[in-house]
Amino acid sequence: MLKELSIHQFAIVENINLTFDQGFHVLTGETGAGKSILIDALGLVIGGRASSDFVRHGSSKAIIEASFDFPADHPAITLLKEWDIEAEEEYLIIRREIAISGKSTCRVNGRMITLAMLKQLGNHLIHIHGQHEHTGLLQVEEHLVWLDQFGGSKILDKRKEYQNVYRQYQEITKQIAQLDLDQQEMERRVDMLQFQVSEIKDARLVAGEEEALQEEEKRLAGGEKLISRVSGAYQILSAEGGGITQLRRAVSYLQEVAGLDSTIQSILENIEAATFQLEEAARDLSSYQDSLDFSPERLYEVQDRIHTIRQLQRKYGETTSDILSYLERAEEELERLLNVEENKEHLYVKQKQLKNELLQKAAELTQLRKQAASELEVQVEAQLADLMMGSSVFHVSFFPDPFQKAAITATGMDQVEFQLSPGPGEPLRSLTKIASGGELSRIMLALKCIFSGRDQVQTLIFDEVDTGVSGRAAQAIAEKIALLASENQVLCVTHLPQVACMADVHFYVSKQISEQKTSSGVVKLDKAGRIMELSRMLGGAEVTARTKQHAAEMLFLANKVKTRQ
Repeated sequence: MLKELSIHQFAIVENINLTFDQGFHVLTGETGAGKSILIDALGLVIGGRASSDFVRHGSSKAIIEASFDFPADHPAITLLKEWDIEAEEEYLIIRREIAISGKSTCRVNGRMITLAMLKQLGNHLIHIHGQHEHTGLLQVEEHLVWLDQFGGSKILDKRKEYQNVYRQYQEITKQIAQLDLDQQEMERRVDMLQFQVSEIKDARLVAGEEEALQEEEKRLAGGEKLISRVSGAYQILSAEGGGITQLRRAVSYLQEVAGLDSTIQSILENIEAATFQLEEAARDLSSYQDSLDFSPERLYEVQDRIHTIRQLQRKYGETTSDILSYLERAEEELERLLNVEENKEHLYVKQKQLKNELLQKAAELTQLRKQAASELEVQVEAQLADLMMGSSVFHVSFFPDPFQKAAITATGMDQVEFQLSPGPGEPLRSLTKIASGGELSRIMLALKCIFSGRDQVQTLIFDEVDTGVSGRAAQAIAEKIALLASENQVLCVTHLPQVACMADVHFYVSKQISEQKTSSGVVKLDKAGRIMELSRMLGGAEVTARTKQHAAEMLFLANKVKTRQ
């Protein structure tokens, strides 16, 4: 949910700071005061494209900052974890800066992200619906997404089953295409694979071999020094008059006097132990010295073997394990190519099996979608009746792609389109061909009411979607938005007093001109302020006692309606 919005040096806005709550918020004001500028700013927060035109004249950059909170299971949390961005207590701050050059930067909780990442995150935070921007509604390719979402787990689970089989089908089809390569190209590939397999096999690699060879090379390269130092150490310990001889003499001396003083006994024991250890060390050195072999021929063999392994690493992988894994894959591909006809026949059989399974699951998916479509039609028409469009007929049309003849796709074999008949005798037409902005607004609102709670986007913004309606239709829209706001956060830019009076929070947007500069300001209205603004919306420039009385009555009745809801 949107908690705060700060806008600085943006278009005609100098500085605005707003706080938001749950419920229904409206923004009203004279035309050109800057209401839609606030919506533009929020659009940038969720990944809209920036332009230098957004920077206030005379400023070097515009800054928009918005804060959100959301539950622990919100999809935004998953994205932030993927991007390694901290979100303490399910709270985030998005900051967007637009320079006068047109370049923009995006930050989330202080971390810079790309515009594509911001768009992905924004899709989970805010949905903006404008008079000409009914998200998904005018994009036929999105209608199937809406229908599947409406169908819930039954459709979504079946679609996952279908897509698992579809991935297998695509892989088999890809393998068949690979086997259908040009004969000469396939022969070249066979030659190359045979050479690679032979080269790796001839090397007779052993896992861990390189490390052992490197250790041996180091020992062989320092052979003379190793022999010299080991021999010298052995001489110091074992030669006549060496360390062990001297310790034995000390033991003999102390044994003669050990009986005269008990203190000497413990010292004698320590020296005897040291003597035994040195004798053992001398024997170990003697054995090690006998095992040393530093022939130049062996050093050359080791270095040549290391060179061979490193040549293979440059071609086939960083480690011996990587090379052996490459060998396994190359042998498998070579086997397939050498037995291409046999493999192809096997793949054709498997492809046919998968296609039959796909067709069956696609048919099951279509059946579930048609059941959901019938239910959606009933619910949309009920919502439209509430919105003074009771004679309208809403229909979900199923038809194959005219160019692909119901091709197998990643989502099944269905293409759907939402259609509407505005009244008796009128044919069903695609929503994309409905001219009336008011009708589109109400259809969009009906769908949002039905889909409320089916996704986790808590903040909905309506930018003058009530344009083109009045009277009872306007009142119906107002009540429907208020009902939607009982479970969501709703922001609405409107010119209709019927909509404004239903709000829980009312912001008034105004434009001021001082010192040859124009700026837009926003204030949160109290009850008296709301009465004055509703009076202006009802009566125009002249506010009379009667329009004020009418405005106060509208607020009173609106509260009664919301209480009943």
